[in-house]
Amino acid sequence: MSASPNLAQPAAVPHAKPGMSRTQKLLFFLTAWLICLMPFLFWWNTWFGRKLSDQQLTEYLHDTKKPRHIQQALVQVGERITRHDSTAKQWYPELVILAADPVEEVRNTDAWVMGQDTSGAGFHEALLKMLADPSPMVRGNAALSLVRFGDATGRSQIVALLQPAHIVSPESGRVVDSDRPGTAIHQGGLIAKLQSGNGQSAEIRSPIPGRIRSVAGTGANLAAGAEVAVVDPSTEQVWEALRALYLIGEAEDIPSVLPYERELPDISNDVRQQATITERAIRGRTK
Repeated sequence: MSASPNLAQPAAVPHAKPGMSRTQKLLFFLTAWLICLMPFLFWWNTWFGRKLSDQQLTEYLHDTKKPRHIQQALVQVGERITRHDSTAKQWYPELVILAADPVEEVRNTDAWVMGQDTSGAGFHEALLKMLADPSPMVRGNAALSLVRFGDATGRSQIVALLQPAHIVSPESGRVVDSDRPGTAIHQGGLIAKLQSGNGQSAEIRSPIPGRIRSVAGTGANLAAGAEVAVVDPSTEQVWEALRALYLIGEAEDIPSVLPYERELPDISNDVRQQATITERAIRGRTK
């Protein structure tokens, strides 16, 4: 009997795959570490809650290349003011200067911070000038801060915070993309894209934070000045405006307050209650 071929010849032993070299392992772990580290560094550098030293605050307030650094420093100066930390006063001159900063977000934050200390030298005058700012949010924040000074000069800007933003087309063209009604949107958020006859495209952005009430659909042809979208103001914006009008509102402001007492969509019970007591306070003052 002939031997089985499997027994007559030993089976071939497969060659073991070569393992990673030490250098390759180091590169692998270094790459994995960087993948985990980069998101953390991005978050760390953009998180406003990261505490800054006095030296860092000064550096950040003058970092014109990174507006978010200026915002972060402003927020932390504001926090020091609310804690009655006297060290915040050393940056008051910078706050007055930043009221004219070219970046809207910086001016907006600055207007809020200056409202935290009614004794700040130059704050009142700077806020009054900001009532003429091209940004509705900066005007509104300046007006809200002025109420802390006992100054109702910005009352009309506060009433405007209760109104929806009607956004018009800067030129004639065709809507090539748009967001959906009911979508929450932040200030500066993209609502629609418009393509003009010469092929140029324009981005339509929201001037306020809030929720899209209506928007022209994709494919719609719009003339220059035609309404593209309507954005209802955010809950936070409405809340602050109602609180301010509780103190300085007049009878002619009541029609702007009343809609927030009704069962409107996306209006919280807290806002409805604030609207009710604001109306009562105004009527009590104007009898």
